[in-house]
This record gives sequence, C-alpha cells and structure tokens, in this order.
Amino acid sequence: MDLRSEDGTGIVNPRVLATDAPPIPASQAWLAAYDGGLGPIINLSQAVPSDPPPKLLLDRLEREAARPVTATYGPITGNEDLRRALVGEVSDIYRADPSSRPDVTDAAITAGCNQAFFASIIALAGAGDEVILPAPWYFNHKMTLDMLGIVAVPLPCHAGNGFVPEVEAARELVSERTRAIVLVTPNNPTGAIYPAETIEAFRTLCTETGIALVIDETYRDFLPSGHGAPHRLFETADWRRNVIQLYSFSKAFGIPGHRLGALVADRQFVQQVAKVLDCIQICPPRAAQFAVAGCMADLKTTRAENRDRIAARAQVFSDIMAGVNDWTVSSIGAYFAFVRHPFDLPAEQVAAALATQTGLLCLPGSWFGPGQEDHLRFAFANVDDAQLQGVPQRLAALRL
Repeated sequence: MDLRSEDGTGIVNPRVLATDAPPIPASQAWLAAYDGGLGPIINLSQAVPSDPPPKLLLDRLEREAARPVTATYGPITGNEDLRRALVGEVSDIYRADPSSRPDVTDAAITAGCNQAFFASIIALAGAGDEVILPAPWYFNHKMTLDMLGIVAVPLPCHAGNGFVPEVEAARELVSERTRAIVLVTPNNPTGAIYPAETIEAFRTLCTETGIALVIDETYRDFLPSGHGAPHRLFETADWRRNVIQLYSFSKAFGIPGHRLGALVADRQFVQQVAKVLDCIQICPPRAAQFAVAGCMADLKTTRAENRDRIAARAQVFSDIMAGVNDWTVSSIGAYFAFVRHPFDLPAEQVAAALATQTGLLCLPGSWFGPGQEDHLRFAFANVDDAQLQGVPQRLAALRL
C-alpha cells in the first residue's frame, strides 16, 4: 500500500478498487454529447417516481421536520410506530395467520432498501462465502458483495422463461460456502414478477440446504391490481427460520430522497443486524419515519392509484414498442422493461449511442450481469406518457 500514489488509489481497499463504479452517473455522462436535435432528453435510466409525494404526506413531512424531536437520535432499528405499521401491513398483504404474524421486534427501518440489503448481507456472510444472485441482477447487490469479498454466484435467467429463476438450476449452485439466495420480485432490471410457487420452492430449497432466502420486494406495491398475495411465506411461523424480506418506502410513497427502507426477519436476526446499523446509520431519518407512520393507512387509496397509473404506463410502453421494428420487449413489470435490441454489438455501445445520438438514456443489459449483451433496461416509470411517445422516433434515428 502506497500512501504517496498520485491518484490516491494506493490507500484504497483493493476490493473497493475492483468494484464497478455506480452506473447511473456513468450513463448520465453520455448525455453531454447529445446536441438536442431530436428534442429534450428522455431519461429512462433510473427508477425514480415521476410524481411528487401526496400532499398529505408532504404536509406531514413539513410538520414533523419542524419538531425538535426529529433532530434527535432515535432507536437503531427505527421508530416503533413505523415498524408496527409495517408489520401490520405485511401481515395483511401476505395473509399471515395470527400465530405467524411478524411482531414489531421482527422489523428494522433502514436508510433505504440498499442499506437493508447491505446490513443483512454483513450479518449473513463474510469474505470467501458465497451468495447466489439470479442474473441479470440489481447492480448494487453485486457491488455490495464485491466490496465485502463475498462471491456472487450467478444463477442465469432467460428471456424464454420470462427471466424467472429456476429452482433446480439454483440447487446445483449451492455449495458448503453458500450463505443465501437473493430474489428480487418484481424484478429490477427485468420487471419479471415471480410466481408465488417459484418463491415458495426457493424457500424450500433454502430450508433443505440450511441457507437464508433474502427476498427484495422493493416494488411489491406495483404488482397488478387483483394479483393477490405475492407469496405464502408468512402464512406459518416457520418463516422466521430463514426468510429475510426487504422493502422500500421510496417508490410507493414518492420519497426516495428521504431514504426509508426496511427489513422483516426473525427478531434474533434483527438484533444482529442492529449491530451493523449502529455502525452505519445510528438511526434512520426520523422526520420521514414519523410522517409515513402517521399516514400509511390514509394513503392506501393513493398508493393504489399510483400502482394503477404505473401499470397503465407499462401498457403504453408495451403498445409503443409493439410498433417498433426489430426491438422486442422480453419482460416488463413494475418500473422496468427489459428490451432486446437488434444489433450484433455490445449493449453498452448501443446504449451509449442512443444517448449521444438521440438523447434517449437507458442502461445496457451488460451492467446487470453476464449474458445480457443483447438487452437494454428501460425505466419507463420515470416519465409521463407524452414523453414515452417519443421513444420510437429516437430508436429509429439510431445509426450504428
């Protein structure tokens, strides 16, 4: 290690040096070369709620931020009222039996869902251990494992199967070093919604092999109307044995900047996660906790309307793309569409050309893991329907 290196890298942890840089800023840098000739930029790169928070929530945020108590430290695992509201909602959504309902001590509030994942993984695994990630994967999950020296074992998913991971393929990847399998549903980046039976089969595999099932349900609020319970993991008390559920308040409540995420797991595991959280957050943001807890029930209708609006936008995007020659929507759901491009070129080259030539920004599939060079991710929830109507023109203008 060289403290005198000119670029400063001599003092940096080699694992951090080897970790890919955050991809969103890298992609946005491409836009500097766009001349504006086809109109304003259409940014479909990041999952950002396109609508502001509901007025009811904004008003509560304003009031809570003005209270001195929100400037003080709070409980490491979050305010009890928000944890209680969260586990109550989980019990209702997943139809938990009274004997299996999560308790307030089974929950922790975190500074965003990324932190919930980071803290959970540190509590589960160490350097040299393995975690199975379905590929394509959410890049921040892979980055976290890389920085911690944990081996990310790819579980390939395919367009022909709707990008739903296969349990038997995962079984072949489990080794004595495997600590967990991670599922993301609805999925980022593909939008795929995993069937309840698939999720439950993965839980059975984890139980048989003595590993954890980490299920990231950041986008569960955007499941289609009438979808029913996403799975039945919480129907019996045995879920506490190895299920760790992650959640984000960002999308459904429109507050990504307030950084509120959560995890639900056995209280003894939560106690261990609290050690991690105490070192990286002390406590989650307090004003937002009070505000969300105070109006979760009142915003039930608003959240359903938001879900339906995003579902309608997904249909608009599907209809638009159906009329574009040689481009194929392989999978779509929640905030995302995974789209096959028609070029025999690396995905990054195609995405960069789209941004620089046409002002349409999306992300290359290759940034989400191996075997994705023929796909791009479009985060269609970022923009309104009128902006989406401009996508075909941009795709037609691309020259490669």
